[in-house]
Amino acid sequence: MNERPQSYRAIELQAFGESFREATAIVELPLRAPAANEIQVRNRWCGINGIFDTQIARNAVDYVSVGLPSIMGVEAAGVVEAVGEEVEVFEVGDAVATVRFNGGYREWNTADASRFATIPEPTAEWLALASTGVSAMLALEHVGAVQAGETVAVSAAAGGLGHLIVQLAKLHGCHVVGICGGPEKAAFVRSLGADRVIDYKREPVQKVLDVEYRNAIDLAIDTVSGPIYDAMLDNLAVHGRLVVGGAANDLKGRPEIVSAPRIASKLYYKAASVRGFMNGLLPELWPAARDRLFGLFREGKLDVTFDQERFVGLPRVYDAVDRLIGGQSMGKVVVDLRT
Repeated sequence: MNERPQSYRAIELQAFGESFREATAIVELPLRAPAANEIQVRNRWCGINGIFDTQIARNAVDYVSVGLPSIMGVEAAGVVEAVGEEVEVFEVGDAVATVRFNGGYREWNTADASRFATIPEPTAEWLALASTGVSAMLALEHVGAVQAGETVAVSAAAGGLGHLIVQLAKLHGCHVVGICGGPEKAAFVRSLGADRVIDYKREPVQKVLDVEYRNAIDLAIDTVSGPIYDAMLDNLAVHGRLVVGGAANDLKGRPEIVSAPRIASKLYYKAASVRGFMNGLLPELWPAARDRLFGLFREGKLDVTFDQERFVGLPRVYDAVDRLIGGQSMGKVVVDLRT
């Protein structure tokens, strides 16, 4: 093992601004020893959440109180290098992940042991399952209340979250409608088992759903908003649920103002509902979801696909965020911190 350094690099939010790049900078921080109840982790991988990062940079995430300065990033996987007094759960050499704000975009992390969870190995696959996989499972099952055999529509189906939701829905025996943009992404979503793939760059989503799934969507999971959200809402079945897990179209923080009948007119006579999903508000459900996801992965029932663009080193987090929010990525976007 290399000698422990005196300092490490992290991406720090220094002022609120319009973009992640504008609001943050890479800083050098002293590496302190863990105090009581703390562990020290050398991060090997971090996961990218470009939309969340951008909204944090704008101080637009209501449930996260952000002080200045703050270390950015949420997801990271690494190895325990030191353990403070009174820590009983972890030992030096353990593989761990954190999915807590300010744990991600840093080369080392010294924090309370409660912020970490054990994973089988410090790899990108286990990190993706412990973070994005948990979000996919809870959005589908806990908030979406999916039932076997239902018709499930998923926007951004080729993304890090979407490609896992598609697979989990198929494991429930659902008919899955995957919405994505471009022939490469469409082929990928089809390979995951989606029964109908809508390439919104070639087919109008509203028309396809109106014709092929009129009032027939039992569960829709949307992270895009805009016209795709509208098309899903229009075609909910009786007792249908529309889960809002994000709003990529509203990334600039200026939601579109729509002049239309109140949403109740589309829900009441179907006894349908629109539900908000925010994984950060459900930490008590994370351990059980992780255990189930890890089991599915070991059994070969669930795959994790990573974006073909490889990012190595903390400074590449910026390029990774740009690629994700620019809609170029396919699968989970991660950065290799092993430099």
